[in-house]
Amino acid sequence: MAKIHASNTRQFSGDAEMWNNLKDAIAASSGFQRWLYECDSQFQQFSLEQQVQRYLRETLETLAY
Repeated sequence: MAKIHASNTRQFSGDAEMWNNLKDAIAASSGFQRWLYECDSQFQQFSLEQQVQRYLRETLETLAY
């Protein structure tokens, strides 16, 4: 089993902090708020993490067309 070095652990910690900040910024955006308002009520039961991931997935799929 590979060992994880302390520098990698700090990087993951920084990545988690960056993701949390990005997730909060996305959740505060007007585009996300509009998407959430237009979604079925089932999405409002999901965690913020799941909502943002779904929003990003759908946004990217739309842009791919």
